Amino acid sequence: MVPAALLLPWAALALLGAEGGRNLLVLTVATKQTEGFQRFRRSAQFFNYKVQVLGLDEAWQGGDDKKPAGGGQKVRLLKSALKQYADKEDLIILFIESYDVLFASGPTELLKKFKQAKSKVVFSAENYIYPDRKLEAKYPQVRDGKRFLGSGGFIGYAPNLKKLVEEWKGQDDDSDQLFYTNIFLDPEKRVGVTLRLSCFADSLVQEEDKRSSDEMWSYTGGGCKETLLPCNAANCLLQLQLNYLGNYIPQIWTFETGCTVCDEGLRSLTGFKDEALPMILIGIFIEQPTPFLSQFFLRLRNLHYPKQQIQLFIHNHEQHHLMQVDSFVKEHGKEYLAIKVIGPDDEVENAEARNLGMDLCRKDPDCDYYFSLDAEIVLKNTETLRILIEQNKLVIAPLVSRHEKLWSNFWGALSPDGYYARSEDYVDIVQRRRVGLWNVPYISSVYMVKAKVLRSELDQGDLFHSGKLDADMAFCHNVRNQGVFMYLTNRHQFGHILSLENYQTTHLHNDLWQIFSNPEDWREKYIHENYTAALKGKLVEMPCPDVYWFPIFTDTACDELVEEMEHYGQWSTGDNTDSRIQGGYENVPTIDIHMNQIGFEREWYKFLLDYIAPITEKLYPGYYTKTQFELAFVVRYKPDEQPSLMPHHDASTFTINIALNRVGIDYEGGGCRFLRYNCSIRAPRKGWTLMHPGRLTHYHEGLPTTKGTRYIAVSFLDP
Repeated sequence: MVPAALLLPWAALALLGAEGGRNLLVLTVATKQTEGFQRFRRSAQFFNYKVQVLGLDEAWQGGDDKKPAGGGQKVRLLKSALKQYADKEDLIILFIESYDVLFASGPTELLKKFKQAKSKVVFSAENYIYPDRKLEAKYPQVRDGKRFLGSGGFIGYAPNLKKLVEEWKGQDDDSDQLFYTNIFLDPEKRVGVTLRLSCFADSLVQEEDKRSSDEMWSYTGGGCKETLLPCNAANCLLQLQLNYLGNYIPQIWTFETGCTVCDEGLRSLTGFKDEALPMILIGIFIEQPTPFLSQFFLRLRNLHYPKQQIQLFIHNHEQHHLMQVDSFVKEHGKEYLAIKVIGPDDEVENAEARNLGMDLCRKDPDCDYYFSLDAEIVLKNTETLRILIEQNKLVIAPLVSRHEKLWSNFWGALSPDGYYARSEDYVDIVQRRRVGLWNVPYISSVYMVKAKVLRSELDQGDLFHSGKLDADMAFCHNVRNQGVFMYLTNRHQFGHILSLENYQTTHLHNDLWQIFSNPEDWREKYIHENYTAALKGKLVEMPCPDVYWFPIFTDTACDELVEEMEHYGQWSTGDNTDSRIQGGYENVPTIDIHMNQIGFEREWYKFLLDYIAPITEKLYPGYYTKTQFELAFVVRYKPDEQPSLMPHHDASTFTINIALNRVGIDYEGGGCRFLRYNCSIRAPRKGWTLMHPGRLTHYHEGLPTTKGTRYIAVSFLDP
């Protein structure tokens, strides 16, 4: 006869309790020390549970995806372990899973609830019958709570548990749950059994069971009301909720302490010579037209890691980027240990390419880490590779988000259908109000994977397909299914994500049009590095009365604007008749192209508003510009075309005149003379602008260009 057993939901083991339970032993089966097991062990140690691990380093034979019931190996191991405790009548044993369970408090309340049950053995209960639905009719009906036996955890006195499993004669891959169910449902073996499920369900917990999962599992800062937080691996959402709670319990992260485990198990790279550092394969993915790709490759080159310890795998899906990729490979490919490029003509799709990149590392015995990097990631932290390696996780992603947006490369939760859901802590993590390491269900765009996990848990060749899921979601789904945790770190600032929605490829230099969509990257590429100093009043010169001179454009901005105009090619004739302007007559004509002719008027206005207006108000105190303009254009001066410009006033309150190339290199002569002051600026600096009043006081002329071609960008402001 098996002693009386009782089904009880884990929720009944509720409320936080003080430390205790000297007569309590926890038994668990773990053939591998997975991240889930390490989480379980850490929580057990925190609350001083005594734990004995069964089957460690033993091959798992208890079932797989093809035979999911399984679990008989656990019964065999438990049966063997219980022999030594057969005469320990006062010893209470808790047998539970370890990969998907963590302790939320000490043993006292757990033992209290068990003894209140007045039963020798108490099983966990579930809402669904498994694995044989035909047995449902044999279960007693219950008024409240869960009805069906679960094999994931049970507690009882040692001698009684020994009797419970001594009849086991099954195979390792037979179902443990079916074995326990048949015992429970056998009237002869269940003498004295009573199902008092509803009597033992704590009222507070029953109320929580009726809430939504997000509310039930939300972090309160004061801990969880459960003594045990179990998760059936068959229930994906519950597993994710457990992972979420594991970010905080027990005292993993609090507002007072921050992250308490972030420095555990680090792998220091300090003192390593370059040739001794781990080898990394970086998979680069250009899957759609992407702005600032040249800057992407520059940041790649600037990563603080020896290039001879880096292999590159580049998948370029876009014809538009062929020249940039080819240029990078030609100029810098030999700096790296190895490089492989798959181009648009190879017709390899996204998921297949990602599988290929990961497989290169998996099959290379010298590869230690695989780093996946999408081209829209602006990775500004040059120490990123070292930081991620030192954090020593199987899969880890650095936090990146869109500039001043909540859009990021991770999800904190999933909806019931497997798509995005916002976790309670998502905003705080993105905005770095909570800093630490976070076990999350979804990462994308940039992450690092240890090669050893690619050769073990993630050794299947196709990680980027799963049903109809996109490649990124399929990858995360497959990683989660293998019990591998995906961590996100926001312990450092890493960079941000580009916006690709409005990127057009109809121009010669398409990045020039990105001032709205990606303003930070536009500034980095096109605004002079000393502009901020000029805004503070430094590096501002006054070569003539009320004529200011300061840096505004990078060389790249100057070159691309000139090239864009020459590419357009429809320069004016320099005649007084000009249909482009109101009235059709230009008093002082130049050979030029207007910004609106190349579709750049809106972007130019944004540039004036963001960069010219602030400095105008500092240089001309008391004047607040409306930042309105009628004319903005690029002028071309050539000795045999239009070498100079006659004296004139500008139709503006003030004018800016930006030099777009270099005197003495690109042309000779040129400059500007203010007649009233007999003051000339004969050597304008490339990327610097002159700012001067347009009417009345600053009558001026363009000095002759004697050789080469001179370009300037001109705007008449506040006409």
